[in-house]
Amino acid sequence: MNDKLIPTTIVGSYPQPAWLIDRAMLTSNSPPRVRMRDIWRVPAGDLEEAQDDATLSAIHDQERAGIDILSDGEIRRESYFNRFANALDGIDLDNPATVRNRTGKQTLVPRVVGPIRRARPVQVRDVAYLRAHTERDIKITIPGAFTMAKLAVDEHYGDQEALIAAYAQAVNEEIRDLKKAGADVVQIDEPYMQANPEEADRYGVAAIDRALDGIEGTTVVHVCFGYAYVVKDKPSGYSFLPQLERCRAAAISVQAAQPGLDPVILEQLPSKTILFGVIDLGTEEVETPELVAERLRGALRHVSPERLMAAPDCGMKYLPRDVAFRKLEAMADGAAMVRHELAG
Repeated sequence: MNDKLIPTTIVGSYPQPAWLIDRAMLTSNSPPRVRMRDIWRVPAGDLEEAQDDATLSAIHDQERAGIDILSDGEIRRESYFNRFANALDGIDLDNPATVRNRTGKQTLVPRVVGPIRRARPVQVRDVAYLRAHTERDIKITIPGAFTMAKLAVDEHYGDQEALIAAYAQAVNEEIRDLKKAGADVVQIDEPYMQANPEEADRYGVAAIDRALDGIEGTTVVHVCFGYAYVVKDKPSGYSFLPQLERCRAAAISVQAAQPGLDPVILEQLPSKTILFGVIDLGTEEVETPELVAERLRGALRHVSPERLMAAPDCGMKYLPRDVAFRKLEAMADGAAMVRHELAG
């Protein structure tokens, strides 16, 4: 992986262009757990080509902004969750169930009606396309087993641990192929661990470890308080974080800018690399490089430079694209400032 001190990356998503998706529909709905086909402005027969073109734009934006480890922007996804979760066998999407999401609202979710199995690669082409269009290090994200289990209604296993284990096996199979396709970094998204700390305490680390069993290279677990456009008032500390010190993942990604996280909490992860959120996505005001540098210096009081990466908070796709681009530029410039200081 990138050997630069304090490399920059994005958590996963980048704004999809308005010619590709209905942004008003995107921002007026919670992240979809089942299908939201009407969000796409392009006919189904042309959609893959259009998504490829938009992904290429996201790659170029990140390169122009100076980002070191590139994502595909999750351009092909209606949400971080449903592209992979809905591609698995054992799911009934035509007759979804309803659960309460982390904000207390009712949301449609898949019903588990049979054994959860990965019948085919889901995101391998996404990685291959990204690998073919940049020489920089690349990362891909995938929803985690615990979060997928929390956002489904189980009518087959009758056992939470068994359901999570089945999802974790599917994630492991996918990650093996993502690495073969050229992914330098694979990130598992587990937002529902923070929202459900007691269950996460019982099943969370085991789910991550099963998903990462036998996986070589850099792996990340992302935990968060929810997207800024959905969750406005966030706690100032994590309910499930020190437990992740025990997991197989090499790095942990945390939201820090919008919630004003005290970086002293990073001392709870003494062996992990930290993807530290230095860009607040709850505002369209663009940070200065100096503010980014200040936030990174705060983290460096508790983490060595070799274990620190700069990232935005999560949910960048909900910002206007020009704002997102300028925030990335500020992040890259701020990280460069701190890198220069460390070099003396």
